[in-house]
Amino acid sequence: MQQISSRQDAQRQVERVHDFRKCLSELEKEKILTLSAEDRRRVDDYLDHTLDQLSKRFDVDVTESQRQISLGMRVISALGGLALCIAVFLFFYRIWGLVTTPVQVSILVAVPLGMLAATEFAARRERTLYFASLLAVVALASFVLNLTVLGTIFNITASHRAFVVWGAFALILAYHYGLRIQLTAGLLSLLAFFSASVMTWQGCNWLTLGERPENFLPLGSILFAIPAVRSVPEFDPVYRSIGALAVFIPVLILGMQGELSYLPFATGTVERVYQFVAFVIAPVAIWFGITRRHREVLNLGAAFFAIFLISRFVAWWWDWMPKYVFFFVVGAIALGLLVSFRKLRARAGASA
Repeated sequence: MQQISSRQDAQRQVERVHDFRKCLSELEKEKILTLSAEDRRRVDDYLDHTLDQLSKRFDVDVTESQRQISLGMRVISALGGLALCIAVFLFFYRIWGLVTTPVQVSILVAVPLGMLAATEFAARRERTLYFASLLAVVALASFVLNLTVLGTIFNITASHRAFVVWGAFALILAYHYGLRIQLTAGLLSLLAFFSASVMTWQGCNWLTLGERPENFLPLGSILFAIPAVRSVPEFDPVYRSIGALAVFIPVLILGMQGELSYLPFATGTVERVYQFVAFVIAPVAIWFGITRRHREVLNLGAAFFAIFLISRFVAWWWDWMPKYVFFFVVGAIALGLLVSFRKLRARAGASA
C-alpha cells in the first residue's frame, strides 16, 4: 500500500479500492479477465486488509452507509456549532448586566480559552474531528465576541484591524486541526480586511468596504492561485472556491453597476468592459475545472456563467421581446451550450 499521511488521502485510497473492485467485476462479467478462485481470494484478502488498515488508522468511511452517516455528522457538527454559538451569546446577553466589569472581562477571556482546551481534548481522542470542529466553531465565535465586547466595555473605537486578528485565529485553528470551516472564515476575514484597508487609504470609513467591489479582485486572484504554489490537498478546494467567488461576484456586480468601479470611464463603458470580462473568465473557469479535475471550480464557473447570462438576457430582451420568445431563445442557447460543453468534455476525456 502506498504511503498515506492524511485522512483525506486515506479516503481517496478507499474510493480507489472500491473502483478497482467494480472494474474487476465488470471485466469478469464481460469475460475479458477471469481470475482463478485462488487468485480472486488473494486479491479480495489484500483489498479487505487494506480497507481494514485504513479504517483502523484513519477512521475513514469504507462503506456507502458509513459515508452517508459521516455526511450527516458533518451537517450536524456545523449546525450544532452554530446553535451553541447562539446559546452562548443569548446566555451572556441575559446575565451581562448583572455582573461587574472584572467578571465580564474574566468571562470574555476564559470562554475562548476554555473552548480551545476542549477542542484540543476532542481532537486528541477523535480522528474524524467532528466534535473538535464543533468546539472550534464555538471557540472562534467566542473569540470574535471577545474582541467586540471588550472594545465596547473599554470604549475602544472599532477598527478593521480586528479582521486580521480574527482571520489569524481562524487560520491557526484551521491548519492546526485541518478544519475547512475555520479556513473559510479566516480567508473571508482577510478579504474583508484588505478591502477595508483600501477604503481607509482613500480616506473613507472602513465600514464602506463593500462599496468598491474591485477591492476584492487582487486578493481573490492570489487566493485562487495559492494551491498551485503551495498545495495542501484538503485545503486547496477552499482556496480555489473563495478566490473564485472573490472574482466572480465583483465582476457580476460591476457588469450591472459600473458606477462602483475605479475605472475612469462612463458607467456604460465600464459595464460593457466587465461584461466582456465575465464572458471570458466564465468559460475559462469551466475549462480549467474540467481539464484539471477541480470540481469546485467547474461548478462555480458554470453557476456564475448561468447567472450572468440570465441577467444579461433579461437586461437585453425582457422588455421588448414576447415572453414565450424570450424563453425559447434562452432554451435554445442552453442547448447550444450543452453541445459545446459536451464536446469540451469529450476532448478532455480523450486527452486524459
